[in-house]
Amino acid sequence: MKKSLKAGLFSAFVFPGGGHLYLKKYIQAALLILVSVACVGVLLSVAMEKAQQISDKILAGEIPLDLARITEEISSQVGAGGTQNADIATYVLLICWLTGIIDSYRLGRIQDKVDDSGKRQP
Repeated sequence: MKKSLKAGLFSAFVFPGGGHLYLKKYIQAALLILVSVACVGVLLSVAMEKAQQISDKILAGEIPLDLARITEEISSQVGAGGTQNADIATYVLLICWLTGIIDSYRLGRIQDKVDDSGKRQP
């Protein structure tokens, strides 16, 4: 399997920056990983905040301890949309992921060409 395909798959299915790590492009990998981890942190923070709000409503008696009602409340929280920070974090994470896939594939193709040209010359 060529480096370009492996790098693209690492970035696509492992984490943004995984393909760059495979290609030994550590600065690009670190940048993608740090931004992606920050975005995931923001998303987890928003999810925990919403879960805490639902939990507080249950403890206060506003929501009965009924699975159907709790599920309905969760759906309404998700349907109401996230905060602006969560929306921005989602878009930035998506951009990082796509950039990681495309760039690692591009860099892998360059390395593949260098490897192929080195093998052909005696």
